[in-house]
Amino acid sequence: MSASPRTITAMQVVHVRSWREFLDQTERLEGWAFRGERFSRWPLLSSLSRRLIDYCPDARLWPLREARAIRVFRRKAHVHLEHPEALQDAMRCLAMMQHHGAATRLLDFTKSPFVAAFFALESAIEDAAVYALNTPALWRATPDFDPRLNRDVIDPRRPGHFERYFLPNRLPVVWFGEPSEMDQRLVAQSGLFVVPGQLDAPLNTLLAAYSMDDAPLLIQLVLPLEVRYEALRALYRMNLTHATLMPDLDGLARSMNQELEIVWDRLIDEFLEGEDDPLSTLQI
Repeated sequence: MSASPRTITAMQVVHVRSWREFLDQTERLEGWAFRGERFSRWPLLSSLSRRLIDYCPDARLWPLREARAIRVFRRKAHVHLEHPEALQDAMRCLAMMQHHGAATRLLDFTKSPFVAAFFALESAIEDAAVYALNTPALWRATPDFDPRLNRDVIDPRRPGHFERYFLPNRLPVVWFGEPSEMDQRLVAQSGLFVVPGQLDAPLNTLLAAYSMDDAPLLIQLVLPLEVRYEALRALYRMNLTHATLMPDLDGLARSMNQELEIVWDRLIDEFLEGEDDPLSTLQI
């Protein structure tokens, strides 16, 4: 059986025309969670989904492949860890894998629409998107096919639950939350994870299994490329950079890409006029 993303089902799509409109839209979404995507046309899939779809198309083997990757990581990562017992907690193990570059089924979300906008726009080359997930409604929602599978029942932080409800890749369920212990990046980003029960379905397709009449569970805010410069300057003034969101040397180095774009108007005018050399006043 070959795998491909399932047809994307309906979700509310809002085309934002300005940074101001983005602020107004997200102001109304109190308590929601957000995720930035640099391409608005991409389906909302995890890094593991994309990798398996691209390189391992036989979906029957996906549970085996995912389980093996987790097992190999657990067997070898302990040599780098001060507290290797954390590897036995499924969510902490997956969060650690994600943090260090492994493809996992976790989708990174944040409680801050500004953090999401930064990750959507900082390397965007076309229209980007911020997805807003209605976590207040999803907290109490249950899937139509089995209302017993509420958020507490499928909680992957509980021993054996990831292996039972998620690893088999059969149940169209969605769980969101934080691992029992958060790393430095998660804290800095006000982060949380969304865990899909099936890897070949975009998040909005899985959410279609949850009936909610009063409000949408997912909104896509499409950000045109034209707002990028204004938005990144505003976010820079909020001290949102890779250096603050990824508080380590990797984050600091990546933040230099943003510094390349930030040159204050006064320095630009002086440089273009040629009357004074602004480079002479900079300590490099």
